[in-house]
Amino acid sequence: MPVNAVDGLVPATGVVPPSGCRRAAPQGGFTLIELMVVLAIVAIGTALTSLALRDSSASALARDAERLAALLETARAQSRAAGVPVRWRPVAGGFVFEGLAPAAPLPRHWLDAQTVALGNAVLVLGPDPVIGPQAVVLQRRDEQTPPLRVATDGLRPFAVVQGAP
Repeated sequence: MPVNAVDGLVPATGVVPPSGCRRAAPQGGFTLIELMVVLAIVAIGTALTSLALRDSSASALARDAERLAALLETARAQSRAAGVPVRWRPVAGGFVFEGLAPAAPLPRHWLDAQTVALGNAVLVLGPDPVIGPQAVVLQRRDEQTPPLRVATDGLRPFAVVQGAP
């Protein structure tokens, strides 16, 4: 059996490779281009994430506005179902719904303690199916966040609108 002169081993096929032929050991690591592509993907992902993050005070005000719109629509539906007038008005630290049955109370406080309703606007929510155009403006106490309006034209449901009139 012939012996390989390079490493002294006999191949399994019994054929000795020509001298000087060696199998190259696999190289470990990454190429520069692969590293640059990965860094570019990470940079783009970080940039998109930072753009998607909202200011916490703005998101807190938006949550309170969306919640108020849903509560106003709930009270409006209860007013129509019961056939009694329901009014919403802001009070210190929250708001009240006047005219609703005590069996189904609605929440009376803001989710964020910094949220306030500007002015003393009273919203009439029914019992008529068509009500007049109405709006309430929500602001944070620190006034660094733009105000939000929760409004209806009388036909459509209450919805959140950016900015105050």
